[in-house]
Amino acid sequence: MIESQRVADYKHDMEKRVPGLRFAAALLVSLACTTAAIAEPLTLRVNTFPNAKALPLFAGQAQGIFARRELAIDLQFTENSTTQRAALAAGACDLVHSALDNAVAMKDVGGDDIVVVMGGDSGMNEFFVQPDIRSFEDLRGRVLTVDAPDTAYALQAKQILRKHGLLAGQDYAVKPVGGGTLRLRAMRDDRTNAAAILNLPFSIEAERAGLKSLGRTVDLLGPYQANGLFAMRPWVGENGASLERYIAAYIEALRWVLTPAHRPAAVALLVDRLKLAPNTAERTYDLLADSGFGFTPDAKLDPVGFHNMLALRAEVEGARGGSAQSPERYLDLTYYERALASAGR
Repeated sequence: MIESQRVADYKHDMEKRVPGLRFAAALLVSLACTTAAIAEPLTLRVNTFPNAKALPLFAGQAQGIFARRELAIDLQFTENSTTQRAALAAGACDLVHSALDNAVAMKDVGGDDIVVVMGGDSGMNEFFVQPDIRSFEDLRGRVLTVDAPDTAYALQAKQILRKHGLLAGQDYAVKPVGGGTLRLRAMRDDRTNAAAILNLPFSIEAERAGLKSLGRTVDLLGPYQANGLFAMRPWVGENGASLERYIAAYIEALRWVLTPAHRPAAVALLVDRLKLAPNTAERTYDLLADSGFGFTPDAKLDPVGFHNMLALRAEVEGARGGSAQSPERYLDLTYYERALASAGR
């Protein structure tokens, strides 16, 4: 009788506990799902130059735009395009923002399996010279400083000088020194470095150092697709969804940058991240936001500019430039198109 009562009491006790146990189990499942939902963000290694074109990346980090798409950006700065291309080919970075001529060179000259996935801008470039230079003809026998001698803005400079009857190695010397900050420093520190293509903010700093612009490259050469986003094709094939999230976040960050109400905050980012004087940062921002010169809205690739870039490369470099003819050889904009559709307004 006593044993029967114990069994009955046990059953009664379990009947009271089971709902609580079920609730606890449900809570544990919910917590597990929540933990999965707030798991560590995916880290993407993004390589670019330390110039004003990196402003959307700065803004995307500072405004939490990448974080909202569960991305963490490991932002890597490069001093020149040669080391940048090598880093991408070696797998030391995932994505590269740079002149797309570098991607073409990687594929046609280096044999690397790259793919261009987004545009960016026309370069925001100007041809700067020392104060004593009055015309392109005055560069005969002088030194042109470049990033790398066989890609991108060096080719623009060579083409401009070709149009004025000057040939590299014959009428002037080509001196590789690195990215914009290094080209500007080379011209400021040594007047024998007579010319360079410079972009923002270095073009503004060059003016204030007494250097002289002979014109914007888009005015001298016509439409040109300069900056853009590219990666190794195998990486893209394995990380397509993450790439779309990144592009969507970048587009949102670019829209944030180009919103006039955000000008003070964007200028503050330029001051902080690039160590610019406030007045230089303000003028830099205004040129970045200039629809005829600065960022292309939504980083859309310009097909005419891309075609012209390929044609310029083939004309200046000849056989050394590879067999660049068909844009489709280098492009896959399907990730961009899907990302654009998902980017919030």
